[in-house]
Amino acid sequence: MVLIRSYMKEQINERRLLFRVYRDALEHNWTSVSNSCSQSLKTAAMPLRGVSQSIMRARQKKGGCGTIKNPETFAQQNYQQLKEYFLIKNMRFIDDTFPPDNTSIGVGKLDPADLAQVEWLRPAKIVTNPFFVLDGVSRFDFGQGKVGNCWFLASLGSLTFHKEIFEMVVPLEQPISGKDYCGLFHFRFWRFGKWVDVVIDDKLPTIKGKTIFARSKDECEFWPALLEKAYAKVCGSYADMSSGTPAEAMRDFTGGVHMCIPLSEPSADLWKLLCRAALAKTFMSCSTIPKEDDTTGPTFSNGLVPGHAYTVTGLKELMSQGKAVRLVRLWNPWGYGEWTGDWSDLSPLWQTVSTHDREKCLSVENDGEFWMNIEDCCKYYTSISVCGLSPDFLDENPGCHWKTSMYENRWVAGTTAGGCINNRETFWTNPQYRIKVYGKPNSSQSKNTLVSLMQKPDKRNRRMVKNLFIGFTIYEVSEKDETTSGKFPASFFSRKTPVAQTKTFTNAREVMEFLNLKPGEYLIVPSTLHPNETASFLLTIFSREETQCYENSGRSFNDPVEKVKKEKSGQNIECKKQISRQYSDKYEEVDADQLQSLLNENILKGDLRSGGFSIDACRSMVALMDTSVTGKLNNQEFVHLWNKIMKYKFSPKWMCHKQDLCLWWN
Repeated sequence: MVLIRSYMKEQINERRLLFRVYRDALEHNWTSVSNSCSQSLKTAAMPLRGVSQSIMRARQKKGGCGTIKNPETFAQQNYQQLKEYFLIKNMRFIDDTFPPDNTSIGVGKLDPADLAQVEWLRPAKIVTNPFFVLDGVSRFDFGQGKVGNCWFLASLGSLTFHKEIFEMVVPLEQPISGKDYCGLFHFRFWRFGKWVDVVIDDKLPTIKGKTIFARSKDECEFWPALLEKAYAKVCGSYADMSSGTPAEAMRDFTGGVHMCIPLSEPSADLWKLLCRAALAKTFMSCSTIPKEDDTTGPTFSNGLVPGHAYTVTGLKELMSQGKAVRLVRLWNPWGYGEWTGDWSDLSPLWQTVSTHDREKCLSVENDGEFWMNIEDCCKYYTSISVCGLSPDFLDENPGCHWKTSMYENRWVAGTTAGGCINNRETFWTNPQYRIKVYGKPNSSQSKNTLVSLMQKPDKRNRRMVKNLFIGFTIYEVSEKDETTSGKFPASFFSRKTPVAQTKTFTNAREVMEFLNLKPGEYLIVPSTLHPNETASFLLTIFSREETQCYENSGRSFNDPVEKVKKEKSGQNIECKKQISRQYSDKYEEVDADQLQSLLNENILKGDLRSGGFSIDACRSMVALMDTSVTGKLNNQEFVHLWNKIMKYKFSPKWMCHKQDLCLWWN
């Protein structure tokens, strides 16, 4: 009964919101594509909506869908089915969703002269004897090309150290020639709470027969270029990979826990933490300080590249002149260009260590890899990012196992987007999460909880994503408040002081805080800085102590649903899709502006005396119905929205007196 009531409540809430959108529009209160070869290759069913979609996603996760062993298909392309089809047809696969043309290269990476010379070639047209992987994988296999994605390649350098994780991301049994070859490859990435399987063809952009982006040191090896192409597809284009942080790619390679360690004021236990992270087989990378005004040329005088990402490839403590020296080994994803200061390849300080240490550590080659002491690392780098499959590296106790809770949700303007605590009247409307930390009093003297908040993109292309300023606030729930059911009201926050919060609201993909929460009950409120900002988010809570977590907002992603209502098929639906196509882009999607024109011209028939559907109303409707999280509505999403609007337009409740109508919906 509890589950049924929860489901019914969610349905009512969704209806209320849609009814208000339509009502307010009238009253002026508010001023992907499968490969074209065969329709039978489309494997995804019609998307579910609202709470149904969230519940089904949770059920699928519980059943293994979206996991590394059973990833979701990206762009509705099933690798096995596509491979079987093209092998039977004896054809080479060409990916219509990421076509081998200038749209996939993107804007601003190549000048027109170079762009005119680009030719998309398969590996066998580039070299006579191509290999997917040749003599194993290594960070020295590749170097950066013409796209500014050092952040991605630095993370890729870390990936090569971890064979099991590498094979999760890069399935090795992929023929690049022979009878089982059809020009089709696939790779796996973790994307905002789930693993996805990304299919690509093997046509690579070249100029004069040379690949222009990620380049292999051995021109016969192609896994780096193909992996980069798959990630470019996820981002929207090669150009969309320009600029980023290694943490982004490290998370997408592992789906694990990420921690950023500032180096401007390093903690006393920094070295111990890095050593624990190294033993736990984590990914580590760091970024240099930005370019200074007096810096000339592409590098500092010490050889480091300003604002550049490097991979941490080793740690070593040596004895030099009777003193212990802590060294960090770093790798430049360019594949060349090294530090020239203390402990660099040609530094005389290497003569002060034992012959054994010198022979074991020192390699005098311009391969982009070098050593420097931890003090210089803190001086010339802004932070070190650490990412592991689990947060165990955070704890000094090797026997400790951390627990993980993950929640997907959405801030929706006008309903659940209340802004930060400075917005006293609306802050309480944000999604709320209750967490109970168990243990004996004073049992947690050290930090025991890592809270991560990640916002999901609302655009297909990565470069078009404008991250909102996000953060979270944590309150202690006293005994007298523990019996409160549902959301805590504004009065709760007016009399409470946060026990923890993000230091600042940041317009980053992810913000996090490492905290010490003593045993008790707490309330976590993720929010945007300003109210009425719509976005989807992923809240992850890593805890060392035994905890219980659940959403306190009236929507649970773990509640099952007994029955999922399917859209009706037939000529009526196709008619509505035809209307949508008249206003949509080439992907058959409509944004808020296109939706406004469509609704005003086809539902109100141009009668805009009431003001019509405002752009804000249309933005809210897109935010509510955009289950594919592209910032637009596809045909199926639009049909579902149309049905709801028409249902409410002709509902007897709409015909009621305005006062009665408001009472019924509130």
